Amino acid sequence: MRPMTDFLTALGLVLVIEGLLLAVFPHRVRQALEALQLTPDQQLRVLGLGCAVIGLIVVWLIRG
Repeated sequence: MRPMTDFLTALGLVLVIEGLLLAVFPHRVRQALEALQLTPDQQLRVLGLGCAVIGLIVVWLIRG
């Protein structure tokens, strides 16, 4: 049961952070989304994988 609770907590935190960004900086978020449309798919894939690896390392270091 614990892993599901951790997952839902993490999901909730993601929603809080994204919600705050949209509430505080709606114009900047719109600009960022427009910039994403102009970014090549390969560059987005590399960026996404890099973020996933960094996130995995952070979780690994914290949860040890």
